[in-house]
Amino acid sequence: MNEISSAQDLAQIVIRSLARGHAVEIDGLGVFYPDGALGCRFEPSQPRVFIAYVKEDQQAAEWIYQALETNGFEPWMDVRKLLPGQNWPRAIETAIESSDFFVACYSHRSVNKRGGFQAEIRYALDCAKRVPLEEIFIVPVRLDSCRVPKAVQRELQYIDLFPDGERGLERLMSTLRRRKA
Repeated sequence: MNEISSAQDLAQIVIRSLARGHAVEIDGLGVFYPDGALGCRFEPSQPRVFIAYVKEDQQAAEWIYQALETNGFEPWMDVRKLLPGQNWPRAIETAIESSDFFVACYSHRSVNKRGGFQAEIRYALDCAKRVPLEEIFIVPVRLDSCRVPKAVQRELQYIDLFPDGERGLERLMSTLRRRKA
């Protein structure tokens, strides 16, 4: 009974907000917009994609970000989303937790580098333990002919973004779309 009453209460809040001309976003679901002809219009949330990279690979990560955004995804990248003064370690953890996908950008510059990138990979691996085995969460991509760490290589297929970056990006987007279909 509580669930029905809560669902009905939520529906009433949405209806009242729409009647006042306000859009209503339900995180992870989408946005309800007021619509004069239909009463309301719903736009589902786009898949959220966290992009992990090292600073030396920022240009490649920005290229991936732009391609994902252009193709209807909601990419998350620290230099684009973190705000001045924000607790960045917590913001990054929250972004990883709330993402539908985690794209790890491997290169000869990142595989042996210590720091934030490695911590993000470890945190994503922990988050992936809560995802059903049939679902895709972590998608490793190689920016060059580097070796992917054995712990990742043993369990996950990776995508090469070289020598044909456009083809690799299309494979990445196809993977992300198929998972959300």
